[in-house]
Amino acid sequence: MALLSSAGDIQVSTEHQKGSYVPALISLAVLYFMMGFITVLNDTLVPFFKQGFTLTYSQSSLVQFYFFLTYGLMSIPSGKLVEKIGYKNGMVAGFMIASLGAFLFFPASIYHQYALFLSALFIVAIGIVLLQVAANPYITVLGKPETAASRLTLVQGIGSMGTTIAPVFGAHFILSRLHESNTSSSALIKPYLLIGAGLLAIGLLVWRLNLPSITTSVSSTAKTGTERKPIFSYRNLKYGVIALFMYVGAEVSIGTFLTNYISDTLAIPEHAANLYLSFYWGGMLVGRFVGAYFLKFFQPARVLAIAAALAASLIVCSVMSSGVFAIWCMVAVGLCNAIMFAVIFSLSVQGLGAQTTRASGLLSTAIVGGAVLSFAQGLIKDHYSWQLAFIIPVLCYLYIVFYGLNGYKEKS
Repeated sequence: MALLSSAGDIQVSTEHQKGSYVPALISLAVLYFMMGFITVLNDTLVPFFKQGFTLTYSQSSLVQFYFFLTYGLMSIPSGKLVEKIGYKNGMVAGFMIASLGAFLFFPASIYHQYALFLSALFIVAIGIVLLQVAANPYITVLGKPETAASRLTLVQGIGSMGTTIAPVFGAHFILSRLHESNTSSSALIKPYLLIGAGLLAIGLLVWRLNLPSITTSVSSTAKTGTERKPIFSYRNLKYGVIALFMYVGAEVSIGTFLTNYISDTLAIPEHAANLYLSFYWGGMLVGRFVGAYFLKFFQPARVLAIAAALAASLIVCSVMSSGVFAIWCMVAVGLCNAIMFAVIFSLSVQGLGAQTTRASGLLSTAIVGGAVLSFAQGLIKDHYSWQLAFIIPVLCYLYIVFYGLNGYKEKS
């Protein structure tokens, strides 16, 4: 199995035994739940702001653009910060910053200004980036290296509960008041004050927990030259950064416009269409728990290639058909997405040793694909059709097929 082979270079403190991994993994599961919930709630904000501020598809996609742009700007600095203050302190800081951004939705709602909402989302995203940079490598070393992808997929499965609940929450508390969005953003006040309070409470709880500390040590391999090797000389990382860019771009693009796509295809209101998002993200929830099991027995790279090929096929079937069949084909892409992030991440950091933390920062930077490609898809939809707009995620999945078949392998 082509997974992390360098766990010995990132080590858990010897004062913690295996049994103490459980509280750490539970706290990380809660972390992923909140990250998933907040990120997917953006999909509800897109149609809300589109109508409330009379925006085009590309203008409304700025919600995702500024949120995911933060990954491109802040991931590497966040990685350096985590190296200095530690993984636990990095997670606490991430919760505090995200909480501040959520609380800023209150003044943005009072003034009913789109730019203020984008600024608040940008601050929320800074906190989420810091959380992600700290959490991903933390999970991979809390156990055996050969089960890293399975463990990361399992914890992300808990996070998928948040992504599944978020559309239902958004439809009930936000889109149900879409009719008043032209004059008021008050529908956003209570949900985001609640989110801000929840983030603050979780951050304080993590700060009080006695979590295992992990350190980066220079192994014998690193001493003989691995550490001095240019980081992009690792083919699996170089093509993995692109693969993660493509994956997040595809996942976010579909989620961003799925409500509008369903509303147009079935001719139903946005709040009813938004409920289908729960099935899209719920597919990832089911797929991650199933995938966490199967990745223990099947080659992750091969599973990745098959899932990406199926995702591309489902999108083509959706845009070439109509009615309920078209909708369920697009929704089913969520099931295919389930294992992609964990497998791409694990394959990308294989063999990097002491440079794993730096690689995590670079891979987190690639999440900017959610900003670039969702905006590009919005531009295409503004000028053409849904059929042409969904070419973007199809091309993304085809690249991931290449990465799963060949891109992660080192050339001899």
